[in-house]
Amino acid sequence: MEILSPERQQFAGQPATAHLTSGPVPGPVMRMELLPSSFLALVVLAALAVTGPYRGLALFLATTCFGAAAAFNLPALGGASILIADIAALMMFALVALRRDGPGLIAGSMRLGEPGFWLLLLALFAILATLFFPRLFEGQTLVFSLTRDLGEEGIIAIPLRPSAGNLTQLFRLMLGVAIFYALATVFRLRPDGPHVLRAIAVLTAVNVGLGWIDVLSHAIGLPHLLDLIRSANYAMLDDVYMAGVKRMVGGYPEASAYGYFSLGIFAFWARYWISAPRLPMAGIMLALSTIAILHSTSSASYVATLAFLLVTAALAMLARLRSQVSRRGLAVSTFAFVLTGLTALLLITSYAFLAPVQNFFDNVLFDKLASDSGVERMSWNAQAFKNFLETRMMGAGLGSVRASSWIMATLASLGVIGTLLFLLFIASVLKPLPRNAGTGTRAITIAALKSACLGLLISSLLTGATPDLGLIFFACAGLAAGLSRGAILQHRDRAQPPL
Repeated sequence: MEILSPERQQFAGQPATAHLTSGPVPGPVMRMELLPSSFLALVVLAALAVTGPYRGLALFLATTCFGAAAAFNLPALGGASILIADIAALMMFALVALRRDGPGLIAGSMRLGEPGFWLLLLALFAILATLFFPRLFEGQTLVFSLTRDLGEEGIIAIPLRPSAGNLTQLFRLMLGVAIFYALATVFRLRPDGPHVLRAIAVLTAVNVGLGWIDVLSHAIGLPHLLDLIRSANYAMLDDVYMAGVKRMVGGYPEASAYGYFSLGIFAFWARYWISAPRLPMAGIMLALSTIAILHSTSSASYVATLAFLLVTAALAMLARLRSQVSRRGLAVSTFAFVLTGLTALLLITSYAFLAPVQNFFDNVLFDKLASDSGVERMSWNAQAFKNFLETRMMGAGLGSVRASSWIMATLASLGVIGTLLFLLFIASVLKPLPRNAGTGTRAITIAALKSACLGLLISSLLTGATPDLGLIFFACAGLAAGLSRGAILQHRDRAQPPL
């Protein structure tokens, strides 16, 4: 049994859930460890119960900024942490499902061909794969997985077997499924674009605010100021400097996860600003989220942001060729493409002639691939692809495999079938809104939500550890799906002549 880099529990975009890799899944009896942040969780639950899922949207989204705050820990599951955002997501779903007409309304979000339909199939297959495939293919392939089983924390290579990690990762994906259906249902019935826009603005303010509190608390000699919300059983890499710059971590356990989260927000406001440049809030929020990404000094986030900008510009140009965007949209996209190229040229020139710039980018980006961490992550991907082949392309189940790319993690965990269902779900979320479904703030908000999903997906393709794309992805996808369907239904109602 080989121990690999014990200090690396999580990496860009996906803080790992601690789990036990050796021995059988624990029995049903388990202890719950309460924490000071448990009180904050109770306050959130009470507030959501009072406000309801519609008015409580901003509060729920704000909880996703607290990626290191545990509502409680479960020692019997290897110290797995249930985050405040996790129980907030469950509360949002419960508030919809427990209505008298709740199940029927949720079923309406599973309409054939819509995102909810593909997500339902994905969830059912993920449950089947996670509960049965680790036993079906037990011992037939070696997997990399996180362990706390040897008196230290690290990544180990072991034969495939059922583990508590299967349950924790399945639970985490189901949280995303739950929040998708909750938000898709609520905002199908009340497709209020400005309300969603205000909630995203609150999310941005909380995320950026936590980031600056993190940086300034270290600057004034109070590095433990945010310890109350860093209660999850993750490795807290919050006191790390890069080229003399304090890495912005905010409410997350480390900078890469914070950068991943901030990229989704950046992608939202970038798309909104392109479509509504006269709205001052859009420009301010875009600037704040850009600074957050830069201050995280996360190499994965830098590369993902550049890739997002290039993909967005290319898609806009392609849409223009098909006469689907305005001249102004094409002009802005072309400008963004050219600006990205000029910025890259400026950075290359600075790297060649300015020693401080060279040292910064060596530390942040270029030395990463040749480092032990970079080599290790590539080995995870190679082994994940081998797991995919050795499980007859069926997958080893959620929580069995560790990779450093979303596509490799999904193939190795859910196989061809699960990956195809996931891609169909993502494609149905990202499909363009019909032109007759409306314009204005709502249409722009829907496009911006889809842009956020695209940005998070691109980042996960580069560094994602598991198939789960995170609560923020499923929340944006649910909002986009709900607003889109609601806009279409409203248009049809208006178009029908009165009886």
